[in-house]
Amino acid sequence: MATEVRTLSGSGGGVAGLLKAALPTLPVVNQLPGVKKTGRDLPDLAVRREDVLIERDQVSAYAAVCGFPTKDTVPVPYLHMVAFPLHMAIMTDQAFPFPAIGTVHLENRILSHRPVAIGETVSAVAKAENLRTHSKGRVFDMNVTVEADGETVWESTSTYLRIGKGDKENGERGTEFAPVTGGAATWRLGGDLGRRYAAVSGDSNPIHLYPLTAKAFGFPRHIAHGMWTKARAIAAIENKLPSAVQIEVGFKKPIFLPGTVTFGARTNDHGLDFAVNSAKSGAPHLLGRTTAL
Repeated sequence: MATEVRTLSGSGGGVAGLLKAALPTLPVVNQLPGVKKTGRDLPDLAVRREDVLIERDQVSAYAAVCGFPTKDTVPVPYLHMVAFPLHMAIMTDQAFPFPAIGTVHLENRILSHRPVAIGETVSAVAKAENLRTHSKGRVFDMNVTVEADGETVWESTSTYLRIGKGDKENGERGTEFAPVTGGAATWRLGGDLGRRYAAVSGDSNPIHLYPLTAKAFGFPRHIAHGMWTKARAIAAIENKLPSAVQIEVGFKKPIFLPGTVTFGARTNDHGLDFAVNSAKSGAPHLLGRTTAL
């Protein structure tokens, strides 16, 4: 059976997108026709965005929130802003087996094949694949490819976890990353960070916005976006990265806002290992590594 390909018009998201993400988590409501999830496996569905113009104002706003300098090329993780609406379009589809909210972002890998300039036009396609058993539940990969003028310029794989009915003995446990203890920098993160990143990314998951909205989903207070944490870490090492690079991270413990973290990096045979750790306990919030392509 051929993969169904849909084209997403506009940027997606907004209030309608947030409702589609939230309604399947609500008791009783999640059994209503049009809301109830009907799939048991990942749908054979790809979603595209065509001719997305990379605009300076949007890139500058993102760079300011994530700590990047102003340039004529986009930060390596910026194209996740193009990809994220595709993630949500697939995960909010009725045939997708899990609600979008409550699905945990475990890992992210970006392959940046070349710098993308402000003013370029790109197209992107996403597909959810490789549903498998994890020690804590089930995981799947959201794979995205971004092209400019028919050339693949950027790829990403986001691995998501749905907690429950895992296999503690034989299930997947995720990628192993080298720890980086200590830190050369200390970052103090404000309570409004989640709202600021949501404004530039379109990721308005309630767990990132306010203490009250986070408590509704089981958190004592709101937490930083994982992709903000990755972006801020990349910003700290950007001047050490080759023009073609793979950057992989594992998201570990959440960063509660407001909060204080440390950042450290060290060179190795493949590039850099880096980490964002708790300033108080030293426990990792994010572990990552870079590899030249």
